[in-house]
Amino acid sequence: MQITNVTSQEGIAPITPEKKGTGRVGKTLKFFLSNPKIVVGVGVVLFFVLIALAAPLLTPYAPDARVVRGLQPSQPPSPAHLFGTTDLGQDVFSQVVYGARVTLLIAFVAAFGSTALQVLFGLTSAYLGGLVDDVLSLIINVGLVLPGLPLTIVLASLASAANVNKNEIVIALVLLFTSWQYGARVLRAQTLSLKEREFVAAARAVGESAWRIIFVEILPNELALVASTFVGTFVYVMGAEIALEFLGLGDPSQASWGSILYWAQNDAALPSGQWWLFVPAGLCIALFCGSLAFINFGIDEIANPRLHIEKPLKKALKSLKKTKEAVA
Repeated sequence: MQITNVTSQEGIAPITPEKKGTGRVGKTLKFFLSNPKIVVGVGVVLFFVLIALAAPLLTPYAPDARVVRGLQPSQPPSPAHLFGTTDLGQDVFSQVVYGARVTLLIAFVAAFGSTALQVLFGLTSAYLGGLVDDVLSLIINVGLVLPGLPLTIVLASLASAANVNKNEIVIALVLLFTSWQYGARVLRAQTLSLKEREFVAAARAVGESAWRIIFVEILPNELALVASTFVGTFVYVMGAEIALEFLGLGDPSQASWGSILYWAQNDAALPSGQWWLFVPAGLCIALFCGSLAFINFGIDEIANPRLHIEKPLKKALKSLKKTKEAVA
């Protein structure tokens, strides 16, 4: 239970405990639940995660199994095959559902790892300063100068030329180490401002260690910014992973949303009118990235109070309207 000192013009008021649920965590959670953008975005993300986890229960076919044989294996959507079949007679719905596992796994691993590097480099560089800041800032700036996606393509191509197994681990590591620099720069700038605040000076005065001040005192005050950079990183790494798969730098034999688009391009799905080979995967990508954008907008409203001033204004106008109606 937290204890709050309330200081007034007349002196220090008696110490009273805060009510349960009125702290920072409770207010933030309440705001999250009351924000329709975050609720919708998180709901869509959880839907796709559940679809990926329950893939064996949703379809009886393996993604690489031939379920249609004959002269015309490519069939449009039907009750038997909801998203149709490919030129090899494979069920597209099975490929989309199982492909969500690979795509989301790579994106989650790369985004979490990249965010961890952003926090470590950004906060450490700003708080410690001196030579540490110079060295870490140099590393961050070099990474910012190099173009992200082209560098990712080059590294993936080198892995292919070196006969490295092009699995999801290789792609996730490539994306992880090419996507953390911008977020680290943003967190460094914010930490430079926070390190001069009174609560940080008080922590140093009582002898707390630098690492405890960084991760216990400063980091909680940047959670909204960290969450926003995580969402942005997730969108980037997911798009980059799909682009790598689309260019054939992944594993074409493994079902993923990117490899579905790769094979649709190779089979000339668009000129031949086989829209079901690329539309379902494309819609899944658009819906998932759109839901992440909704979450990011909601987090921006938490971090920037000016973005949610409109709600009290609407309430005041509605109350004024009711008062006028009552008087009339």
